[in-house]
Amino acid sequence: MRITLRLIVSLIVAVAAVAIVSAYIQVNQDRGQLQQDLERRAHLLALGLQDAVESLIAEGPSPKLESLVEKFGNQEKLYAVGVYDPQGEPLAVTPGLKSALTRTPRVVATSLSQRVDMSEFDRIGGKRVYIYSLPLEDQTGHTGALAIIYDTAFIRSQLSRIWLLSSERILVQMFLISLVTLLVVRWNIMGPLAKFAEWTKRLRSGVPGETLPAPKGGLFEPIVHEVSTLARHLSAARTAAEHEARLREAADSLWTPERLRENVKGKLKGKPLFVISNREPYSHLRRERKTEVIVPAGGLVTALEPVLRASGGVWIAHGSGDADFDVVDEKNRIRVPPDDPRYTLKRVALTSEEEAGYYYGFANEGIWPLCHIAHTRPTFRSADWAQYTKVNRKFAEIALDEMKDVAEPCILIQDYHFALLPKMIKDKRPDARIAIFWHIPWPNPEAFGICPWQREILTGMMGGDLIGFQTQFFCNNFLETVDRTLETRIDWERFAILKEGVTTMVKPFPISVAFPSAFQDVFGDEKPLQDKAAMLKGLGSKARYLGVGVERMDYTKGVLERFWAIERFLEKYERYQGEFVFVQLGAPSRTPIKRYKEFLAETDREVERINAKFKSRDWKPIVYLKKHHSHKEILPFYKNADICMVTSLHDGMNLVAKEFVAVRDDGRGVLILSRFTGASRELRDALIVNPYDIEELADAIRAGLEMDPEEVAVRMGRMRDVVREHNIFRWAGTLIEALVKIPMDWKATLDR
Repeated sequence: MRITLRLIVSLIVAVAAVAIVSAYIQVNQDRGQLQQDLERRAHLLALGLQDAVESLIAEGPSPKLESLVEKFGNQEKLYAVGVYDPQGEPLAVTPGLKSALTRTPRVVATSLSQRVDMSEFDRIGGKRVYIYSLPLEDQTGHTGALAIIYDTAFIRSQLSRIWLLSSERILVQMFLISLVTLLVVRWNIMGPLAKFAEWTKRLRSGVPGETLPAPKGGLFEPIVHEVSTLARHLSAARTAAEHEARLREAADSLWTPERLRENVKGKLKGKPLFVISNREPYSHLRRERKTEVIVPAGGLVTALEPVLRASGGVWIAHGSGDADFDVVDEKNRIRVPPDDPRYTLKRVALTSEEEAGYYYGFANEGIWPLCHIAHTRPTFRSADWAQYTKVNRKFAEIALDEMKDVAEPCILIQDYHFALLPKMIKDKRPDARIAIFWHIPWPNPEAFGICPWQREILTGMMGGDLIGFQTQFFCNNFLETVDRTLETRIDWERFAILKEGVTTMVKPFPISVAFPSAFQDVFGDEKPLQDKAAMLKGLGSKARYLGVGVERMDYTKGVLERFWAIERFLEKYERYQGEFVFVQLGAPSRTPIKRYKEFLAETDREVERINAKFKSRDWKPIVYLKKHHSHKEILPFYKNADICMVTSLHDGMNLVAKEFVAVRDDGRGVLILSRFTGASRELRDALIVNPYDIEELADAIRAGLEMDPEEVAVRMGRMRDVVREHNIFRWAGTLIEALVKIPMDWKATLDR
């Protein structure tokens, strides 16, 4: 009895110690996470209020400023908002703060004196609070500071809850361990272990345990019970994991593939997700005597492929590879990714005439330049429009066949290639929930009015239940275009279009990339990445500094402007000659189109001219790698680059910028980003530039190369926080959630 008691006490002490240490570690981790979330929330709120406060602070104390502060001072967990002048005197504070605040917070005074944003935990009115101070400036100089103050009581409450749950868990564990230990020690092992092993083996293989007598002795009774229910427990483990994922979702934690999978499963009730795009996620090409699988270049594939990996479903796309239809089944389907199948790729075959008219003609000589303000005149031909309509109808028929056995299917249609598709599908399947996401910009109504078939395009898109754009600005442009073109009613409060009793919602969904990295499948490669010197040596050059650009070669990407800026940079700052190399990774695209051929030829000429102007025996300023590059090939350039240049002349989002940020887990690297990209609205710690201003671009290169490493790390850290929180899984989850929340009116749809 004494031995039994000693063993039980020892086990209880050991387990209790481990549980307490684990709880302590968890509390510290949760405290850090909650504080980081609080800091990020305060930073984002301050940035959101900065422009409005700076425009009002010049007037001094005013009712407008007081109203703004009062409006935002009543949010959940937000204790107060204060605006201070350069001397630290309050101009406007949340009502109730003046009585509690007898002094200017120390962090505000320090922030004002040093002119940098700062934060700290403090006490105000007996409450422990978190204060974030952001200096304010206008064209005249330093104008004051904006203080965001959060009540931290919820952190203590959450940590107390963790300790309480841990204590309850420890008590339960103590009881169970005492009971099991008592049973094990009290009853002797009487049966042969060989028979027990054989019994366990047969039970594991599916043979009922009753067919083999269990070993004698009480010790085996609880073990027999546990082993006989092992399969059931394994099944229950998955259910528990799914439940945990739903709890994380309710707590609005970071979006992950697992969370998206559970989110989509819950929202779609186990039904498959259908994605339709022109570009396929994997293409099969003939290379000598073997077939090679590549990932086509472009932001759409980069963004959507992780979504289908996480959620599963069917991706319907144009099979453009010359070996695509050699590897599919009789229904033109193939499971992808090749090494770890997660979803079905349904390939659609197009004739050369269909591809020329629909893709190269109407889509990319018409709609693409129409939507991108990049000084290329759109070309509209009736023959191209006929092929565009024909191909949209072909995709509609194939999609309808794929979803014929699915009730209320959920469909995500991608981009400008399929403007007519939503209505074509909705006319046949009014129960379908359809969203079309427009990846490229939407122009103003005057510009879009150039298109001879603008009414047909708008009507086709409005066949969907939800139309998504990258930014609110593009949403506004679209609604104004519809308002001027069609007989509809625009609900500007809800951003919805009402036509013939049917409602179409229009919302912004800024697209992103996977995080921790869009290249996470490459990180597992055992072969270490090359360093900068070795990589440049392999390219026949050497330098101290490396810049990189990654593009699908298009006249909208500002590649020529980028090269001219490099030329000007080397002229103005001669000490960088021989010290700086820029590597342009460019995938040729749409080469049958005359404008693209001309653009590629012009790019070649400019690279040759600039290199001839500056090059030396073992150095040239621009290395132009004109071919398709896989993620594995791109990764070393991202990881080693001192600067990454994204200089689009007009872009919906531009995911290269977010890819670069997602990869740089080392906290290094400077992003130079065009203000004409959607990404510039989120990655505000990049060096935001006007790509048409060559002098500004040249100076930005110098600023990026000479930036203090601490500032580089801070900027990159903040950008990584943005991409981490607003990743592609969140984009897909919020888009699907918005789609399934839209009330369906089948009768109104049928009556259209």
